Amino acid sequence: MTHPPVRYSCRAVLFLIVIGLFSGCATTGGSGDPRDPYEGFNRSVTDFNDYMNEQFFEPVGETYNDITPDFLDRGITNFFSNLDDVSVIVNDILQFKLGQAVSDIARVVFNTTIGIGGFFDVSTVMGLPRHNEDFGQTLAVWGSGSGPYLVIPLFGPSTVRDVAGFGVDTALFSPLMYVIDDRITRTGLMTLAVIDFKADLLGTEQLIKEAALDPYEFTKDAFFQRRNNQIHDRGMTEYPFEDDLYFEEDMDEL
Repeated sequence: MTHPPVRYSCRAVLFLIVIGLFSGCATTGGSGDPRDPYEGFNRSVTDFNDYMNEQFFEPVGETYNDITPDFLDRGITNFFSNLDDVSVIVNDILQFKLGQAVSDIARVVFNTTIGIGGFFDVSTVMGLPRHNEDFGQTLAVWGSGSGPYLVIPLFGPSTVRDVAGFGVDTALFSPLMYVIDDRITRTGLMTLAVIDFKADLLGTEQLIKEAALDPYEFTKDAFFQRRNNQIHDRGMTEYPFEDDLYFEEDMDEL
């Protein structure tokens, strides 16, 4: 993300690394924002992502919503959230949040058993809230700087540090890479996760375009503020479009 279960993820990680390196050669924008030295490249990728959303992901998401009952849609989302909680536990431990790790382990156990493989989120009802930890946050806790802002094709806003963190979470911490040996099945589940994710976010990007004078700057500023809150374990700021495609909490679900 060369042990067979992780071979697929390695390709994805290499792709993200190549994109990150390429961005280093990209033309800079004109805003002078020190966080965003490659604005020209990032805006181009944002335009590409907008086009892909309009031409592909939105039609697929609308079809998915039309044919998927609400209870099944929620169950699929819960299933992938439960899988992601395994990565959260690893990062809890790496950040020495041992009490939180115990809570998250209990959460996975209850959701996997009583919740029938995570289809039902019984843990939240039992008072075990979901936490959001990833290896990008772990690197920050260890003292790593964020590096330049990068917009990744199809993935959206990130930074050099978070690209590396996403690669580690996907290649090393995702249970899909170890539990499912069949590449076709694993790829099918990943595809379903992306479709479910996109379908849950229909319309929010358009709201940003309508509400913000510069949607690119709005998304970038909101991303950094939210990411800073996550790293420092502060209460999440209630953004009006918090569930948009580009927010890191939702990307972690993938």
